[in-house]
Amino acid sequence: MDDLLLATEAIAAGRVTRNDLRRRYVKVHRNVYARRGVELTARDRAMAAWLWSGREAVLVGQSAAALLGTKWISAEEPAEVARVRYPSPPGIVVRSGVIDDRDVQRIGDLACTGVARTAYDIGRRTSLDRAVMRIDALLNRTRVPVSAVDAVAERYPGARGIRTLRRALALVDSGAESPQETTLRLVLVRSGLPRPQTQVPVLDQRGRVVRRVDLGWPQWLVGVEYDGAHHFTDAGQ
Repeated sequence: MDDLLLATEAIAAGRVTRNDLRRRYVKVHRNVYARRGVELTARDRAMAAWLWSGREAVLVGQSAAALLGTKWISAEEPAEVARVRYPSPPGIVVRSGVIDDRDVQRIGDLACTGVARTAYDIGRRTSLDRAVMRIDALLNRTRVPVSAVDAVAERYPGARGIRTLRRALALVDSGAESPQETTLRLVLVRSGLPRPQTQVPVLDQRGRVVRRVDLGWPQWLVGVEYDGAHHFTDAGQ
């Protein structure tokens, strides 16, 4: 967290002077500064929000997902925190609602919701397709099963957004390795095709795995790949 600091704390400790703060740092939130020229990631934004809270907040939603290692989270999205007693500034959303202590974990000094609770919150608070993409990414990174998210949902049967969450969980597949793969899978399923398997192994004559196909139906020897533009930049590709 060297690129982020609490101004009053850093000045009191002699780490920076007020002049240093003006010249070398930019304000992110009240009393929270980032080193000038550093491009903050979603994880950095989450840490900045935690510092703004006086190190008391629990990171939730996309901020928790970023802390848990999920890729594909835009730094332009507001940080999400809970257990904060005062109004939030621009760039931070304070979430209300009950969070059971068993759904909270610590990563270093920071508190965040665990994987299953984070997926539960994401699935309730965004559109269906985006929820599937984001839960796919979180479960792909952590290898936590969908059943763990179901278990959290069972504890809050009347929660707002629970229907969207359940629809999302029916479509989630942690084998998706990018939002584009999730989107492609949803297109195939909604076109009436059977749900494909993800990361289908391709074997050579000796039975060794020589590659994996993004999506496919092994029983019919059909595979589907999502390839970005970098695959078509030269004749060899």
